[in-house]
Amino acid sequence: MKEKVQAVIDEIRPYLQADGGDIELVDVSPDGVVQIRFHGACHGCPSSTMTLQMGIERHVRERVPEVTQVVPV
Repeated sequence: MKEKVQAVIDEIRPYLQADGGDIELVDVSPDGVVQIRFHGACHGCPSSTMTLQMGIERHVRERVPEVTQVVPV
């Protein structure tokens, strides 16, 4: 499952990099919780929560149905 999630993260990454940010996949737990870390402009950005929930989590869960949640660490 981690490889599938990484592939989706790699698709999303250019959009975040275009705004000066980045995203790193930290881990995927056996129960489907994906841990990510924001970098650059995304780290501490007030919109990062919205980006996470409305963009990243939605996209990852559509492509990898086994994912139950995406959380920042």
